[in-house]
Amino acid sequence: MSIGRRSVLGFPLALAAPHVARAASTDLRFWSWRQEDRAFYDKTIAAFHRSHPNIAIRFEPFEPTQYPTILSTALAGGKAGDILQVKAYGGLASLAGPGYLAPLDKTSVPELANFSASALQAVGAGGHVYAVPFAIQTMLVIYNTGLFAKLGAKPPASWAEMLALCKALKAKGVTPFANGTATAWQNETLVFSLLSSMIGQQFAAAVTAGHATFADPRFVTALGHLLEMRDYLSPNFTGIDYATSQQLFVAGRAAMFAGGSFELANFRHQTPKLKLDVFPSPPLATVDPALVSVYYDGGYALNAKSPHRDAALAFLRTLGTPAYGTAFSNALQNVSPIKGVTIADPLLEKVRKLDANAIPYLMLVYFRYHEPNGSVLLQSGVQKMLAGQATPQQVAAPIDKGIATYDPAFRK
Repeated sequence: MSIGRRSVLGFPLALAAPHVARAASTDLRFWSWRQEDRAFYDKTIAAFHRSHPNIAIRFEPFEPTQYPTILSTALAGGKAGDILQVKAYGGLASLAGPGYLAPLDKTSVPELANFSASALQAVGAGGHVYAVPFAIQTMLVIYNTGLFAKLGAKPPASWAEMLALCKALKAKGVTPFANGTATAWQNETLVFSLLSSMIGQQFAAAVTAGHATFADPRFVTALGHLLEMRDYLSPNFTGIDYATSQQLFVAGRAAMFAGGSFELANFRHQTPKLKLDVFPSPPLATVDPALVSVYYDGGYALNAKSPHRDAALAFLRTLGTPAYGTAFSNALQNVSPIKGVTIADPLLEKVRKLDANAIPYLMLVYFRYHEPNGSVLLQSGVQKMLAGQATPQQVAAPIDKGIATYDPAFRK
C-alpha cells in the first residue's frame, strides 16, 4: 500500500478530535520501555500529527529494567509523561491503586470496544480499565524448519513423539533444545512452553479459582515429565544463560527453542535467512488438546495528572483501532489483541490461531505481584529440579507455602 496523504505505515491517519483546539500547540510525552520500537512509534506519531497538527508527541523510551522504578518515582513526583506504556496485571494495578493512572471507558475511548473482555481485564483494576492493550504473547516451541527438513523430522503431536524426536535429533548430532537454565526466568519459560497441554485448562481454572494448589497431581505430574527433557537441552545446560541459548539457536546448533512469540522478530532480525515455524506444547495423548500459554503484555495509559487529557485521549483512541493493530503486528511482528487486525505474516497468523486454545501464563498473570513472588518460587524450584537437586513435589511445596502468605485459598 502506497503512503499518501491519508495513510502512513498502512493505517489511516488518526481519528478526528474536534474537541481538541486547533489553534493551540500541545506537547505530549509518550513514555515506554520499548527502545527497540522507536522507529515504529516515531512513524505512528508522524501519522497522527498529520491530522492533528496542533498536537506534538515526543516518544521517550527508557532502559527496560530501570523503567518500572523510573515510572513509579516520576508519577509520585508528578513528573511522568502524559501517555505511558505500562505492563499488565499487577504491574498496572500497582500504578492504578495510588491514582496515578486515569480510568478509561468507552465514552472517553470508544475503541475499547475493539478488545475482548480478557484483554481489558488484563489492563484493569478495581473494576476500571486503565489502558489500551497493545500485545498478546504466546509461550510455545519455535523450530528451525531447515534442520527439520534436512533430518526428516516433523513437529510432534504427543509427548511420546516429542521424546522420540529429541532422541532422534541427538542421535544425529543435533542438540534438540537450545535452552539452558542459568537465567532464572527461562525455567518458567520451559514449564509453560513445554507443559501447558499437560497442565491443562481445568487445572488453570481450578488454581485461579482457589480450588487447587500447585501441589495438585496435574501440575506435579507435568513437572515430572519436564525432567525427561534434561538430556535434550543444551550440553551443560545449567551453565547456559538466555543470551547464549538464543545464539545457539540462531546459529543452527539446536533444532528447537522453548520460548515466547516475542522471540520471532529477534531471531529473524539476527539471521534473516533462518526459516522458522512453531508448534504448541505436546499433550500426553494425541486425543488431548494441544495448548499454548498466553499473557497480555501491557497497554497505553493516561497519566491522571496530565494537563493535556483531551489531546492524549485523541492519541489513545488511534492506538485502539484495527488499522493501528494491523500496522503494529506487521511492523513489530507481535500479535495485536485488537479485533479485526489483518496479519500479513503467515507465521504470526499461525501464532494468533494457536492463541484460541490456551491457558494463562499462570505466575505472570496471577501470582507475581506479592512477596514471595510466585514466578521466583517456580523458577528457583525448576532450576534446582533440572539440576537434580529437587523433586517435582519439592518444587511445588514452597510455591504453595509462599502464596499462602497472601492467598487464603492456599492455606487449605
